[in-house]
Amino acid sequence: MIAWTNLEQALTGFKCVANNLRESFRALAWGREHGSVVELPGISIASLGVAFQMFNAAFLSAPVEHELALDERLRIARDYFSLRGMRWAFWICEDWIGSASVRRKLSRACESAGLRLSSEMPGLAAERLAAPSRELPALEYRRVESEPTRNDFCALGASCFHVPIGWFAEVFNESITGDHPFVCWVGYRDGEPVATAATISYQGVIGLYNVATAPESRRRGCAEAITRHAIAVAARQNGAARTVLQSTSGGLRLYQRIGFQPVTRILVYNSVP
Repeated sequence: MIAWTNLEQALTGFKCVANNLRESFRALAWGREHGSVVELPGISIASLGVAFQMFNAAFLSAPVEHELALDERLRIARDYFSLRGMRWAFWICEDWIGSASVRRKLSRACESAGLRLSSEMPGLAAERLAAPSRELPALEYRRVESEPTRNDFCALGASCFHVPIGWFAEVFNESITGDHPFVCWVGYRDGEPVATAATISYQGVIGLYNVATAPESRRRGCAEAITRHAIAVAARQNGAARTVLQSTSGGLRLYQRIGFQPVTRILVYNSVP
């Protein structure tokens, strides 16, 4: 992990990642018929009530100092979703767990709660973006404000993240086409959708999500172009400077090249049938 200049910056960076990630789920869950946004002791619930269980989520919301506290948080989250008969996911920002010994026991504790590790991603932050090191493609950017752009956003996302289109469309339903805090973009080249990105601004921090590129348009700068566009619009509208994200392994080099540094690690555990 790349060290920030001081401990305060590192701690702030991890909390910015954790808080923005949680807020992105809250924004998508608010107002849904089966959605719920609930604060429980040490646990935040932000559940869309959808088939894609990654979006029926629980998050740590306070430090975990010992194993018994971790077990109790897991029990609270498991009981919440069990009562509703829902499959769910536990999103853990690793730095909420202060003890190395508790971190080593995390997977075992999650398995005991009926959870299995699904993915792990570095959480990144940037105070500002580096200047482009190459000429980027000229894309036409459209905010997702209509059914056609939403369909393009969902089709690209479902393909790139290997998720059934029905699941993806249920998460990003018609509510995001209005004046929604989760701002989605599609980039077009010669009239064809080639890339997507989304942002949410919270507490002066921009969160970047859902960056996807059509397979035939990869390695041509499309992801970087739409990333820069989405961040620039959010910065102008909200006056925010710092940007955070969670990266796939495939996108890590891009984000580091444009100025992001790892500040934490996000682990996602899914409930198993």
